Amino acid sequence: MNSNPCSSVLRHPLLWVALVFAALSFGAVQFGIPLSRITEIAIYTLYGAGVSLLVGYTGLVPFGASVFFGCASYAVGIGMRSIFTNEIEALVFAIVFSLALGGIVGLVILRRRGLYFSLLTLACSQIAYEVAFKWTDFTGGENGMQDVARPWLTSMTAFHAFSIVTIVLAMGFLWRLAHSPFGRVLQALRDNEQRVSSLGYNTYRVKLVAFAISAAVVGYAGGLLALLVQGVYANNLSWQHAGDALLMVVLGGVHQFLGPLWGAISFVLLQDKLSAITENWWLIFAPIIVIVALLSPEGIQGFFQRLRRRTRWTLVRDEIPPRPAVIEPFESTKIVRDPNKPILSVRNLGKRFGSIVTANGIDLDVMPYQLHSFIGPNGAGKTTFFNMLSGLLRPDTGEIVFEGRNVNRLLMFERVRLGLARSFQILSVFKELTAFENVRVAVQARSPQRHAIWRDAYRIDAINARTWTLLQAVGLDHRAAEKCANLSHGEQRLLEIAVSLATDAKLLLLDEPLAGLAEADREIVGKLIRRLASTHAVLLIEHDIDRVIALSDRLTVLHQGRLIADGKPRDVANHPDVISAYLGKSKDEAPASASVIAMPTAAHHARSGEVIVKIEQLCAGYQGSQVLDRLDMEIRAGEVVALLGRNGVGKSTTLRAMMGVAQIGAGRIVFDGKEITHAKPHEINRLGLSMVPEGRRLFPNLTVLENLVLAQREGGASLDEIYGLFPKLKILQKSKADALSGGERQMVAIARALMVPSRVILLDEPFEGLAPAVVKDIMEAVVQLRSRASLVIVEHHAESVLPMADRAYVMVNGQMAFAGSAQTLAGDAALQARLLGVTGEQERTQYVA
Repeated sequence: MNSNPCSSVLRHPLLWVALVFAALSFGAVQFGIPLSRITEIAIYTLYGAGVSLLVGYTGLVPFGASVFFGCASYAVGIGMRSIFTNEIEALVFAIVFSLALGGIVGLVILRRRGLYFSLLTLACSQIAYEVAFKWTDFTGGENGMQDVARPWLTSMTAFHAFSIVTIVLAMGFLWRLAHSPFGRVLQALRDNEQRVSSLGYNTYRVKLVAFAISAAVVGYAGGLLALLVQGVYANNLSWQHAGDALLMVVLGGVHQFLGPLWGAISFVLLQDKLSAITENWWLIFAPIIVIVALLSPEGIQGFFQRLRRRTRWTLVRDEIPPRPAVIEPFESTKIVRDPNKPILSVRNLGKRFGSIVTANGIDLDVMPYQLHSFIGPNGAGKTTFFNMLSGLLRPDTGEIVFEGRNVNRLLMFERVRLGLARSFQILSVFKELTAFENVRVAVQARSPQRHAIWRDAYRIDAINARTWTLLQAVGLDHRAAEKCANLSHGEQRLLEIAVSLATDAKLLLLDEPLAGLAEADREIVGKLIRRLASTHAVLLIEHDIDRVIALSDRLTVLHQGRLIADGKPRDVANHPDVISAYLGKSKDEAPASASVIAMPTAAHHARSGEVIVKIEQLCAGYQGSQVLDRLDMEIRAGEVVALLGRNGVGKSTTLRAMMGVAQIGAGRIVFDGKEITHAKPHEINRLGLSMVPEGRRLFPNLTVLENLVLAQREGGASLDEIYGLFPKLKILQKSKADALSGGERQMVAIARALMVPSRVILLDEPFEGLAPAVVKDIMEAVVQLRSRASLVIVEHHAESVLPMADRAYVMVNGQMAFAGSAQTLAGDAALQARLLGVTGEQERTQYVA
């Protein structure tokens, strides 16, 4: 953390709020501007800040937060007429009233997300407007309520001072809330609600509390406005003004704590000036908002940041707690159970999606103190099974019993609190939080202070210490301050594991935790999982058969929704049904994991081809973090290039730099004789450079055919050619992408890249998370691709890609440590071990702690 207290205070946004209000007040006095106008700006600042609590921190976008602003104004107006003797009592009532109203409204509308939530808030505001406008006897109707008394703060100066002081205090409360354990959960929820639930948080309740607090803050601002103008009018509730606060937030900066301040100043002053010029002032104001949004997505605060050459979210501090001098080694609390009694029992479990059966009569017991691996070919239903165990899906038939209790009807967070937690096959982390904060939020979920509002989250020493321990356990302690989005895919996978370990569950469901990890990291995580199994129950899904056999105490195989084998790992691996169904081989053939796809002999002529892509002295990274350091590389016509290296060395960043996604600081990239260093991604793609990204990144709600047709351009592959390369896609062409298995998604991702005329195709981890038989199919397809384009393949397993490649590059710390023949690297085990951390097949004894 910042070691200079004076510097920290001067940078504190609350100080800037106070200074700006003071400067505006002084300026108003000096230049004869009505003090009421500055008070109005301050009130709208708080109004915007209350909305920003939902938009920026929680990820909820209310189109009609004016329902609380307007209703609180009426609460003050009506209260001052007949109930209260002074304005302080009325304002306190406005806060309590808004808090209650927010709770009641939130109970209903928070059951919907996204656009539906936004429209429901607008509907509530419009209903309140109709009531206020037409209930003349109670609200004054069209004429509103006038002459609202202000007995204690009679002068404008006194009311202005009171308003500024209380608004600064309210902003201080919001800043404290943002840094509290509760506030940090809000930010995690904004990034990934499902993952927050999987850590044991009741996300519905968290959102409801945040919604009610936002309503109270907005309500206080509405009460102040009623006292400022000494009247209440229905137009504050109408749809024309419902989005005013949201516009202020966008104008000032959605992800900036000071955004509502700059937005309110701009909104009020521009409204004053433009309305004096024309009644249709919105015709001028709207284009201004559009221009600001286009030039600076982070609003006015974003402009200020650009002047400092530093663009980032400023919702919270950008530092993390200091690293302790000594980090305690990871130790997992041992559960105390009868080792002969199952911790989890599943009976007759069934699930179908239409005509597709993904689970059919599954019976299974999971024992404590065992590593129980659950395997099967892609599409067998493994992840669906995990989704039913963890509460994401409800089974159609059967029951799930955890520690003697039927948990079929329990929600995910309730199962986590019982001790059943999981990791996810597809990375599920909090992208906009640091690596430290990702783990800290997970550790916090087990603390009694997980919902505290007044504590500083970074000053809870026990949680911080446990966080450092978990980061060190997966080798990410040196990357703790890095934003998750800037971590490599492999590092994010390690982070996912650390987040899962933080739950300290009795039964841990690990869905492909080794996918995307380099060999050295697989060793670390393998030993960690083995240690966990000695104190807990672990149910593991993994495609690395050799490692599964070496690690596991028990192996269960799922095929087409049915269990086909269960028992000791080596016995199951030799079962003829398993060899046929899972490995894609008959019992007389070698396992698919042992086979490699060699390139045709004639293919190696490509080594002397023309250079299509040339990278020279390239420096690139993300948001000021440099990953590539003076990188040199070239790709020739008709060749396959293997790009290898440990996690975090810059392999994916190299591909992203070629595609115009990573930020390039120096050097240049030339494609087919044309420099593309600073070209836009779509321009690069149209020149003939395509990418199959890690994680596939299909359009989930579109069918296979729609995903392909959307990418199709003249000169690319035809659908018949695609179906010839991947016959299965013809069968699945009407299936939605989100219903496909990992292998099927990878086929679609590669096919989509072929639908455009490409001279170079970049494949980022094309074999990640795939069963051996599917890997073989993808490899065979990749071999055929070389007739269409040059290929660059990023892959963690050198032995998988080197037999296919002409040349190989190995990266170390953003630079090339090896560039040469793939055959040379394949034949040099010592060089591979030194650069890649590659080791041979592991025996189980090596994983025992």
